[in-house]
Amino acid sequence: MPRLLTAATESFPTARVFNISRGAKTSAEVVTCTLTHDGHTGRGECVPYKRYDETVEGVLADIKAMTAAIADGMTRADLQKAMKAGAARNAVDCALWDLEAKMNGERVFSRACRVPPRPVPTAMTISLGTPSDMADEARAHASHRILKVKVGTADDRARIHAVAGAAPQAEIILDANEGWTEDNIRAHMLVAAEMHICLIEQPLPAGKDEILGHIPHPVPICADESVHTIEDLDELAKRYDAINIKLDKTGGLTEALRMRDRARELGFGIMVGCMVGTSLAMAPAVLLAQDADWVDLDGPLLLARDRSPGLVYSRSLVSPPSAELWG
Repeated sequence: MPRLLTAATESFPTARVFNISRGAKTSAEVVTCTLTHDGHTGRGECVPYKRYDETVEGVLADIKAMTAAIADGMTRADLQKAMKAGAARNAVDCALWDLEAKMNGERVFSRACRVPPRPVPTAMTISLGTPSDMADEARAHASHRILKVKVGTADDRARIHAVAGAAPQAEIILDANEGWTEDNIRAHMLVAAEMHICLIEQPLPAGKDEILGHIPHPVPICADESVHTIEDLDELAKRYDAINIKLDKTGGLTEALRMRDRARELGFGIMVGCMVGTSLAMAPAVLLAQDADWVDLDGPLLLARDRSPGLVYSRSLVSPPSAELWG
């Protein structure tokens, strides 16, 4: 029997309105890819992202266009050439990893990880809001080891002070989502340094970040929207100290592993991040995150409900996926 590929959309409401500098989110609209063969089933989940000109309909079409090739035995190596990097390829790539592991009677980590996987500390995200509201949310999550704080307005100084003051024991990452400008980045970076922020993520718009190669970095700066695949890395080394690897950008775990290794060769710090999705989307990323410097895989914690079985979160730690979930 040939392998059968199907794809479907699912919607998961968020626990509360999730705000970033580009807008608000009240649900996670995900696409789930399923591959079946000889009684085994592999799954992968992706989150189409408007910022990258992706739509649910377009991602579904891109996945379904692979139906014949998948049935004919397309490998993960073939997939990298047949599909562009992005959400659609991520779902198919992760479903192939899952299916291969189940058909071979092994776990994905036996090939994807250098050592057996362990729980890793993940950031908890604080949504963009007023300084007072953000301080309240940070205080409620102050027991978490790492907080990732959404900023990206014309003046975030009060927000930075408020959150850092509310959670003085936490490591804090600021994520501006391209919301700062050349006019205000220096002031924001100085406040971040004053408040002992550990990392600033994507402060300036992708393609408009040349200034980062010419100004001091009192706090390390991480590329997110500016980095997608391994081809981006050499140029970004002139401007960034770290990169955020997300499977929905790289187009799956296969490219993400290559990208991680090349980034280490170039001296980048590594963050493994996510879109707002379920445990199925986070599962392969937890394996990628085993030797990351920063981990931001709290997507399921932002939802009103997750898949069952899901990943196990305990305080600041997220555990590797069970075989029943993925891999």
